Amino acid sequence: MGAQQSVNAGKAKVDVHVDLTHMLCEALLLPPMRNSGATFSQIVGRISLKHPSLFGRSEKLDVILDKGINESNAVIAFRRPRPEWLSQQSFVIQHTMTPEIAVHGFPADNFTRSGSRGVNLSRLSLGVELNEPATSNWTSGTSVKFEHIRPVNNEGRSIARDHDGFPLTCSGNLHDNMIILKQESGYADVNDNSFLKVNFQMEQGLPLVPKSLTFNRVKCAVSKGIKLGPTFLVTSLTGGSIVGDMAPYQAFAIGGLGSVRGYGEGAVGAGRLCLVANCEYTVPLAKHLEGSIFMDCGSDLGSARHVPGNPALRQGKPGFGVGFGYGVHFNTDLGQIRVDYAMNAFSRKTIYFGINSGGGS
Repeated sequence: MGAQQSVNAGKAKVDVHVDLTHMLCEALLLPPMRNSGATFSQIVGRISLKHPSLFGRSEKLDVILDKGINESNAVIAFRRPRPEWLSQQSFVIQHTMTPEIAVHGFPADNFTRSGSRGVNLSRLSLGVELNEPATSNWTSGTSVKFEHIRPVNNEGRSIARDHDGFPLTCSGNLHDNMIILKQESGYADVNDNSFLKVNFQMEQGLPLVPKSLTFNRVKCAVSKGIKLGPTFLVTSLTGGSIVGDMAPYQAFAIGGLGSVRGYGEGAVGAGRLCLVANCEYTVPLAKHLEGSIFMDCGSDLGSARHVPGNPALRQGKPGFGVGFGYGVHFNTDLGQIRVDYAMNAFSRKTIYFGINSGGGS
């Protein structure tokens, strides 16, 4: 639900998009637990500028500004033209401001919601991305970037400690710096009756600047879909691990949409390890209409105590959670409208409403 307008300015194209869907969901289903009286804070939208040939040699410039209810994202990406058989090179500058609810938020309403403790992350990154040419079913990308991460309160002032007096950064200061080498690989095999998708990510913190974090963070996700007559079964398994230096905000947060439904964001746990399993069975009900039943479960594998300050234990997160429920999906030309009804292990219920813009099936 929103409005979009495109404006051509010479060779550049400016897209302005205002999206009211997120705001509507917050108002009807998830009343905000963070006070914000400013009118600007309720604006949800995107402004993007694209230039296909900045210096007359097919150099592409993308500028994207996203504004959510409690978060913002600004990206400047410059892509140099290269032959198709070589890796595509991009220079990216990005700044995000997000509430750190997943790790430092407190579970509320029997873990169906997560409330803010007034901790936000200001993250500035500069780096180079290299995307290798796709071969068969494989994709691969490598990036090197510098990140400057600064915890701030709701008023925008830098803070070094959380509500209970524990450090928010690895260094114990007002910010952390890190140089990250990231490798990401993906595999996809899709046909009319099944699909298999694998995504592998590895981040290595390099000690190239004083007091920078040195760590290794790995995450792998595998999903498999099988058509059973007119129905479809999808299962997925996601696991992750981090060793070495670590700030609390780097922990794997478990719980919420895309993880374990029926729980608030990060309400199950936050640890150095994670394991999440999902299963969903979809049945056609009518033209453009599907019904589904699902079950999710996730665990921090007992690793929450190894996160600095142990925020999960202090917030009373169980470390393991199971959610199950059912949903209705309506496929349209503009996307799939989903309404999911989930229950967690504490018999508390949550409704999720979403619109996938990928188009109907």
